[in-house]
Amino acid sequence: MTPMKPIRVGLLGFGIVGSGVAEILERNAEEIERRAGRRIEVARIAVRDLDKPREHIGPTISVIDDPYEIVLDPSIDIVCELIGGTEIARDLVTEAIAQGKSVITANKALLALHGNEIFAAASERGVMIAFEAAVAGGVPIIKALREGLTGNRIEWLAGIINGTTNYILSEMRDKGLSFAAALADAQALGYAEADPTFDIEGIDAAHKATLLASIAFGIPVQFERAHVEGISNLAAEDIAYAEKLGYRIKLLGIARRGTRGIELRVHPTLVPEKRLIASVEGAMNAVMVKGDFVGQTLYYGKGAGKQATASAVVADLVDVTRMMTADPQNRVPHLAFQPGSLADSPILSSGEFETAFYLRMRVADEPGVLADITRILADTEVSIGALLQREAEADEPSTDIILLTHRTIEHRIDTAIRRIEALATVLSKVIRIRLEDLV
Repeated sequence: MTPMKPIRVGLLGFGIVGSGVAEILERNAEEIERRAGRRIEVARIAVRDLDKPREHIGPTISVIDDPYEIVLDPSIDIVCELIGGTEIARDLVTEAIAQGKSVITANKALLALHGNEIFAAASERGVMIAFEAAVAGGVPIIKALREGLTGNRIEWLAGIINGTTNYILSEMRDKGLSFAAALADAQALGYAEADPTFDIEGIDAAHKATLLASIAFGIPVQFERAHVEGISNLAAEDIAYAEKLGYRIKLLGIARRGTRGIELRVHPTLVPEKRLIASVEGAMNAVMVKGDFVGQTLYYGKGAGKQATASAVVADLVDVTRMMTADPQNRVPHLAFQPGSLADSPILSSGEFETAFYLRMRVADEPGVLADITRILADTEVSIGALLQREAEADEPSTDIILLTHRTIEHRIDTAIRRIEALATVLSKVIRIRLEDLV
């Protein structure tokens, strides 16, 4: 049988991930060809600086500084968008689709903000958009949701999907560091950027959670409806109190299907220490998924870095290569559900979320204070699951009260907190952190 001609790949960007892709395709060429059914070769690379020395660029690879030249090149079969950002990347991806090329991207921000139009254009043109590397690096969570769990109705998912924040929280717990000290440590080690806003304020995790929710529930991409909180206001004492109560605090991306709609949220969360995901430390990622038949499944691994992310990009290259000869109607849909079958389930506002809570408040150390607080919680239909009170020193006029509630509608907690903070004996704002048992 005559061998099929190689798949010619154009890389837009040759930074950490792009060089990793070229290295994998070079080192594992024979193994990849056996799996894909034909050879996959990097043919052209677009870079910003042509004079910068680079490895893994063979003599047959053309290196240029105009990415549009690759997008418009009729000899290129697949375009890998690895430059990041949203505006230029959006234009390049849109043009590649118009030229009839399938696209692989690691750009979660691009898809979270513009995914609906990109997926629609790709479906109309009969090409593929693959984005395994956009969420959780080398962890194949996209494939698991789109294919491995396709026989299940997904009930919820919860993921540690930002390694920077998980590293910071691990350092705060293990070493008792303040947030500022742990962030400085993460920056010194290269886990956090000089401007870490996207990571520490939960935006990066929300981009990824948005994509996971769309695939899990078959809904359009709706990043603007996500509720997002970061970890910059977390105090070391709350991490310590959570530990005493048998919990660990993780920044989770959560998507949950309910009778009233879908919860899409990113925020610090108390997780029982006995859950496997609570033991995920450092810069690692993990995603739990609950299906109605399979029950709970857990996916764990490196969420970033050259090798993990490049591995996911190459996996997408193999998938796209395998499917290029298939009828577009018989391919795995971009968001797991057929384009015409996406649901219009509403994304709930934060006041409609249903979860449990950790509440911490500084109060006057005098009789009747706890009774007043519990009365307010009872009046707002919030029940208490656990209570911890720090023993005050002999001459100390105040103390901390920590409460864990049972699951409730969030607007009830909002009302209760306003009333508690109005008490003369409550000397601080109430610190509130959501709690998930993940069962």
